[in-house]
Amino acid sequence: MCGIAGIVANIEVSGSLYLALYALQHRGQESGGISTYDNGAVHKHKGYGLVFEVFSQEILQSLSGKTGLGHVRYPTTGGSKPENIQPFNFMFRGHTLSVVHNGNLVNTDELRYEYEGRGHIFSTTSDTEVISAILANEIIHSHTVGEAISFCMRTIRGSYAVIFMLDGALYAFRDPLGIKPLCIGILPDGGHIVASESVALDAVGAEFLRDVVPGESLLLKADKVYPRQIMSAKSPAHCVFEYIYFARADSVIDGVSVYNVRQKTGALLAGEAPAKADLVSPVPDSGIAAATGYADASGTPFREALIKNRYTGRTFIMPTQEKREMAVRMKLNPVRGHITGKSVVLVDDSIVRGTTSRRIIALVREFGAEKVHLRVASPPIIAPCYLGTDFPTREELISHCKNVEDVRAAINATSLAHISLDGLVEAIGLPCNHLCTGCLTGKYPLAINGEEEDPREIEKIDPYK
Repeated sequence: MCGIAGIVANIEVSGSLYLALYALQHRGQESGGISTYDNGAVHKHKGYGLVFEVFSQEILQSLSGKTGLGHVRYPTTGGSKPENIQPFNFMFRGHTLSVVHNGNLVNTDELRYEYEGRGHIFSTTSDTEVISAILANEIIHSHTVGEAISFCMRTIRGSYAVIFMLDGALYAFRDPLGIKPLCIGILPDGGHIVASESVALDAVGAEFLRDVVPGESLLLKADKVYPRQIMSAKSPAHCVFEYIYFARADSVIDGVSVYNVRQKTGALLAGEAPAKADLVSPVPDSGIAAATGYADASGTPFREALIKNRYTGRTFIMPTQEKREMAVRMKLNPVRGHITGKSVVLVDDSIVRGTTSRRIIALVREFGAEKVHLRVASPPIIAPCYLGTDFPTREELISHCKNVEDVRAAINATSLAHISLDGLVEAIGLPCNHLCTGCLTGKYPLAINGEEEDPREIEKIDPYK
């Protein structure tokens, strides 16, 4: 999971890119970068840390240009190496190319092998460089950007939302299943922004125009957007985990309010798994909306039993288990007066490894709670994600080999219940066959070696072929 943004405008864009990335910080906290184009040159800066740590006012002023793109990252493919920090910037045959990507390819290894055989030398371990290599190679051979994008989309497999800048022109494209989000906005002073989530548009005062259609490519100019449909699926496969956890609650993704989804999951969960308790409390922050829905539907008072330290990161997207373990106690502290001697319903968005749940329940019990009922606003995560989520192996997933009762015992909850898959789908409001539920069902919307497939028919309507 990463956050990406691109802007083309009538004025300098580095400040707006900074604001857009700041709004997308929840999508990646390891590193960030911005590249801009001005007078034939690419200006770039990237580094480890949060957006406000990577960029100073002086650095932003040095990133001159009316076109640019940016990226915030947590590592999926490639690992935590400085050379994997995006944007990736290249020069070839007199062209400049800058690329950012959110998603994960499932055929990276074979493509890397193929292009190495053609003489391409890769300098990173990221799948984004594979995308960049394909684009550059096809621009050289086809001489048109449209054909290069078309070939790239027909060649790569997996989840991808890509923004790239070629000689100062801004382009974007989204995978035909629409697994990762991407949307377009109109800037108040003229120009366009394309970004992972609508909150990035809000941050720069842009008017939401629309979501990028799955399988669509775009050429964005300050005064107009030029779309081209390259591929089309009979039904998309939007990532359910965006609605469960990844996206910011105030985002609207593919026409669906993330906050409303989370609140409704809580309300439905109260009906599916009631608990006799004195209060309902969220696990902040991603459990807040679901907890309000649970409290309202159950008639149980809503109280904050846990206070979040705002200066810590999201534990799920921290790159190692040891760091996640340490972060839980740093991140959350109980309100003793709300929980001592009480029966508490804790509402969280998901259980992935069980680390956070186990530590939080221990904290709440340590501060005097008599009973701790955990209610989870997603079904059990039983399978890995190959499409951009950081739980790649079954061994990491507490629900893979354990049933609900075994998980309850492992995390020491008084009771444990998850919302049903039908309940989650109802809360999202999209048909189940419009969602990727691979992590919940073990069935994936595209072919992955050794895994069960829930295939979606994809039509290649490429105007060039």
